[in-house]
Amino acid sequence: MSGRIQRLPSAHPTVALLARAAAILLALLTAGVILAANGADPLKLVAQVVKSTFGSRFGLEDVGLLVTPLILTGLSVAVGLRIGAWNIGAEGQFYAGAFAATGVALFVPAPDFVLLPLAFVAGGLGGMAWILVPTLARAYADVSELITTLLLNFVAVLLVYYVSTGPWLDPDGHALATTARLPCELPEFWGAVHWGFPLAVLLTVLVAAGLSFTRWGYEVRVSGSNPQAARYAGMPFRRHLILVMLLSGAIAGIAGMFEVVGTVHRLQGGISNNFGYLGIMVAVLARGSALGVLAGAALMGIILNSGIILQTQGLNVSTVLAITGLILFFTAIGDELSHYRFVRNETASV
Repeated sequence: MSGRIQRLPSAHPTVALLARAAAILLALLTAGVILAANGADPLKLVAQVVKSTFGSRFGLEDVGLLVTPLILTGLSVAVGLRIGAWNIGAEGQFYAGAFAATGVALFVPAPDFVLLPLAFVAGGLGGMAWILVPTLARAYADVSELITTLLLNFVAVLLVYYVSTGPWLDPDGHALATTARLPCELPEFWGAVHWGFPLAVLLTVLVAAGLSFTRWGYEVRVSGSNPQAARYAGMPFRRHLILVMLLSGAIAGIAGMFEVVGTVHRLQGGISNNFGYLGIMVAVLARGSALGVLAGAALMGIILNSGIILQTQGLNVSTVLAITGLILFFTAIGDELSHYRFVRNETASV
């Protein structure tokens, strides 16, 4: 029997899922071999991670707090991918959203039931404002959003460091290099997990429904897969591009709002914990699917929480980052291999 290897334009969902599971398993096995070679006991470490993460309510709450921003930053990147735009600036938009929400919470005298919606809107608008220039540059001058969104990340980080250590520094001195504690906060949903978690899930479902079941979503998908065909069919590619990129920035900004109002309660440098960059990994794990972001964020949240636990067991942060990188590396290989299949050569009968 003879045949050849053929690459398909898309992978069967079942094959893609099995490839993803096999890739993650291989990455963990590789990490286990490396740890064993360095004198660690992988099985003991795995048992400790499982026990600390899933064996207590405290562990599950920690995962929930990590998953909430990861859902939104992953969704932010995934939305952009639907129209072929790589939003590498979710980190900066996260900071911009946190900055705008903090400004509203600190300086608008109003009760919580007014401040929380205002902070939510401010967070979204902050993220939109931070992606506006890259959006217009891409839409009207064809400037790569990869560069512009990435560079604006550093500006946003420095802006937050500046205001949290200068003009907005806690006047009472209760904390160093942060603002005062915000007068409003998101109510608890389950233990330490605030209502940002179900709202993030709801927003993901709404965005996924909009992309899958509306004319706008259909045109966005067509525009992302073939911009020339979309233009030929009369679809407003530029308008869709602008709207999708602004939506992407708004979602990342809302993630920043949830983090500062629901989890940290103060604006400070380093508030994002690299959630914006990790959102890129979540979107890759989700294969650009809005609903797939939920699973990708859950996996990434578990990995991050496991990393914290492993550090308590004596492993350094570099080892944890290496394990995370292995998972992404093997996942990328698995995704690519899932597009190939073996095709038998047909022989003509005589």
